[in-house]
Amino acid sequence: MIKTLFFAASVALPALSLAQSSDSIKVVLLGTGVGPGVNLQQYGASTLVEAGGERFLFDCGRGATLRLAQAGVPIGSISRLFLTHLHSDHVIQIPDLVLTGWAGGRRMIPLEVWGPDGTRSMMDHIQQAFSFDIHMRRDVDEKIAGAGIQVVAHDIKQGVVFDEHGVKITAFLVDHGLVQPAFGYRIDYGGHSVALSGDTRVSENLIRFAQGVDVLIHEGIDPEFIRNRPDHPHPEVIDAIIAHHTTPEQAGEVFNRVKPRLAVYSHAPNTEAMISKTRMTYAGPLQGPEDLLTIVIREKIEVRHNSRSPTN
Repeated sequence: MIKTLFFAASVALPALSLAQSSDSIKVVLLGTGVGPGVNLQQYGASTLVEAGGERFLFDCGRGATLRLAQAGVPIGSISRLFLTHLHSDHVIQIPDLVLTGWAGGRRMIPLEVWGPDGTRSMMDHIQQAFSFDIHMRRDVDEKIAGAGIQVVAHDIKQGVVFDEHGVKITAFLVDHGLVQPAFGYRIDYGGHSVALSGDTRVSENLIRFAQGVDVLIHEGIDPEFIRNRPDHPHPEVIDAIIAHHTTPEQAGEVFNRVKPRLAVYSHAPNTEAMISKTRMTYAGPLQGPEDLLTIVIREKIEVRHNSRSPTN
């Protein structure tokens, strides 16, 4: 059977259910923004993947819990979080996920977190920082069951980090310059797959691990866009930022080598220039970064644009 793509028009999506068929993977780009700056059109880096009746959150940047609510996903239903690296723009919403998922979302099981070296320490310190709130709600006032505030954290290495219910998640090292280690992830389920680059410049390891995926979600940076931003005034800082990310022309070359059924940008500026520059090196199916974009991967790949997103 020839596999095809189907692109839906902009629609207001109903509350998200788990993956619609037994072998499908659903991906929601919760936040597609770049860096630590505040952007009301593109929130911080965060991606939701649904497969095998399970929900998996990758990174938890600014606004991740708000986007979950907009998408109709109960925050308390998120019990598995995977981090690409520990830059603040990828982790800053974790306290809200931990605390609100428990006290406001009634998460009844521990939150499990996978990430690079330092993940366990960070999660321990989040518990310490909010120890008063946890104590009051668990032991004194509301008497909320304590299991849901527990966190089980793993400092990971490259390789398979999750393999349950037919869902296999593989972490692979990427090249984020001096920020080491940094990971991308590949999710395989039901004969379908999606890979997320995390933050990286051109990575041969990513190209190797992403071979054969249906969808590749890759970061991108437009040097001209960065240089024109008022919040990056120092040329040496701009050059350093550009040096450990991927330009659209370079991303196009990566897409050509991986050959996904659909290439998608996230953690990239939502501009026409990103697409036009990518088209200089890549002519295949391509989707720009857009918060609350939903991709359903099965024999056909369906792309749904959410009219509730501020980007529309």
